[in-house]
Amino acid sequence: MRIPMFCIALAVTFATTTVLAQVPSAPSAAPTSPAGSAPVVMADGASSAYILGRDDVVDVGLLGRTDFGGRARVQADGTIQLPFVGKVPAADRTASDLSDQIRKLLQAGGYFSDPVVVVEVTGYASRYVTVLGEIGASALVPINRPYRLSEILAKVGGVKSGAADYIIVRPERGDEKRYKIRDLSAGDISQDPFVSAGDKIYVPAAETYYIYGQVNQPGAFPLQNNPNVRMALAKSGGLTASGSDKKVTVSRGGKKTKLKLEDSIQPGDVLFVGERLF
Repeated sequence: MRIPMFCIALAVTFATTTVLAQVPSAPSAAPTSPAGSAPVVMADGASSAYILGRDDVVDVGLLGRTDFGGRARVQADGTIQLPFVGKVPAADRTASDLSDQIRKLLQAGGYFSDPVVVVEVTGYASRYVTVLGEIGASALVPINRPYRLSEILAKVGGVKSGAADYIIVRPERGDEKRYKIRDLSAGDISQDPFVSAGDKIYVPAAETYYIYGQVNQPGAFPLQNNPNVRMALAKSGGLTASGSDKKVTVSRGGKKTKLKLEDSIQPGDVLFVGERLF
């Protein structure tokens, strides 16, 4: 007896379906954390070292779930408002601390047995430094992680050509300090401190000196890196054909003095380069 083809196809389909149904599915990967620690997921732009404060914004949620969380701003009383748990203290806590706190509240309330809390800082408003002066662009730079002074300088576009060769850092408490820009770029971290929230960073314009007479480019120049007469002559384009480096005088403090090539230039100096005799 010949069996119709459609019956054979039906039997093969049924057998395949039965076998597949008996194959156990691979268990889904679940995030793990050390015993006793709160699972924390941080976004790339956030830092577990950042301490939250008033007007900072956080996104809070549960990994793999959509029935909890949302975006919240730290209020004047230092709290954020979340579903189920209500007000949660957030100010003066890191994102990691806040995550752990929310996790414990959800467990204590019986809402979730082992929630993986996701905390992302999306708005930085409470912790920043102010950068002003002769820089690429004045700015309020959020301190969302530990930053060295050189990193802050890079964030604002560096210093202008007419800037002084040092930076002034004025903390909220304590005395101001000065740091040489060339030391910041030398790679010595002992000369490149971490900044603190509330610091005011100021790059002043360089003081100037003037040079005229027998030089190719007379004018005013910024006083940077402790120049001497030799360096000043080079910066002004060098001597003209009739100029003499032995006839350099300076007007300083109302007095006129002859200078040597290794003598230092001071703020406000007016240099005159005379002619040689032949």
